[in-house]
Amino acid sequence: MTLTGLSAFPLTPLTSAGDVDEAAFAGLVDRLAAAEVDSISPLGSTGSYAYLHRDERARVARLAVEHAAGVPVIVGIGALRTRDVLAHAEDAQSAGASAVLLAPMSYQPLTPDDVFGLYEDVTRELSVPLVVYDNPGTTRFTFTDDLYRAVAALPGVSSIKIPGVPATPGEATAHVDGLRRLLPEHVTLGVSGDVFGATGLNAGCDAWYSVIGGTLPETTSVITRAARSGDAAGAIEASDRLRPLWDLFAEHGSLRVVAVIAEHLGLVSTPSLPTPIRGLSGEDRAKVVGVVEELELRA
Repeated sequence: MTLTGLSAFPLTPLTSAGDVDEAAFAGLVDRLAAAEVDSISPLGSTGSYAYLHRDERARVARLAVEHAAGVPVIVGIGALRTRDVLAHAEDAQSAGASAVLLAPMSYQPLTPDDVFGLYEDVTRELSVPLVVYDNPGTTRFTFTDDLYRAVAALPGVSSIKIPGVPATPGEATAHVDGLRRLLPEHVTLGVSGDVFGATGLNAGCDAWYSVIGGTLPETTSVITRAARSGDAAGAIEASDRLRPLWDLFAEHGSLRVVAVIAEHLGLVSTPSLPTPIRGLSGEDRAKVVGVVEELELRA
């Protein structure tokens, strides 16, 4: 499986009782399949995987595969202990996942040796491809070039989700080209941080691992199609139109903002996030709703 194109990261919405809202989650996945995204990535950071227990995560993985209508599903398997990562990997594979997604999650700070050992242990047990999830904003762990090179050489590693690219086109292209020289040819590069989506794709990234794509796939598909067809200016123009949204992501974090969007559009109930995350309220929430209306974002 070659991991390219738009990978959409849906929320895992909760009910007022704190249980996974299976109907709402299935509805989100149905929308992604209908929009013909290139892959669906449940249980990433947008999917609040760290706040769910094993049974909940296994059920979410099964629902995603059942409702994906054949679109490849990349299931997040991150956890604090390798033992638990392997259990989540087993559940994801049993559910029919096409690939898994793994960030080096920790409480005690991890060393590069710890992280390499994690990926070595997990890939040894996998029968599906693995996406390396480099997310220093959440994990507080920063990959070095040497670690990229070592992890990418492990069997089954098929893609690396990088945390953005430089803002200027020339610097972005140089950055992506430099990473490619470190990696085997079969390992794809996927940009994350939605503000960097258009620039990353234009710079040569193979995939866009997108937060907002999990809720508004049509909006992000416009950017992806333009970039992949060689219309770099069109991709940037479509992304720049969403600048007020990217500014909100920078101010509040993408999870809280996208939850308000999904709640406001009636795709999930309110509140939808796991406590202790309380989401946005008052003026902050009103600001997000105002941007939704200003940009005419629709379900």
